[in-house]
Amino acid sequence: METIEKPIEVFNDLIEINNDRVAGFVHAAQELEEKDLDLRTLFLEFRDQSRSYVHELGTAINKSGGEVEMGMSGSGAIHRMWLDIKSAFSGHDRKTVLEECERGEDAIKKAYQAALDPENGLSPEFTAIVQRQQMGIIAAHNQIKALRDSED
Repeated sequence: METIEKPIEVFNDLIEINNDRVAGFVHAAQELEEKDLDLRTLFLEFRDQSRSYVHELGTAINKSGGEVEMGMSGSGAIHRMWLDIKSAFSGHDRKTVLEECERGEDAIKKAYQAALDPENGLSPEFTAIVQRQQMGIIAAHNQIKALRDSED
């Protein structure tokens, strides 16, 4: 029987990063002005997306007999990126906010790509979950990037 320890660790890392993303988008949505209702709505959709991903990852871990860790990233690297996003809200324009959100999305994209490294030993079922979520993360990133580009 192959070990599931590394795949569980990978999924817990993705849970932590998604929790960071939830916190970042919640803060971003709260800090926006009324005129930026379109961004607030979008950010709350991305918050919900990550919450859904956390649930799916946690369910997969539980089914595998692993233990779910529900914190934020221990290394803090992703969280620090989202803290940078928080600081972007003090008097900056939409483009700056979108640039900072794109940086956070760049980080989570990298995390999903790293999760798919063959050395992680993900089962086909786990790989399918990561790939499906990765598609959503890439789509979100591209949407934020397009909005940022339209601010020029």
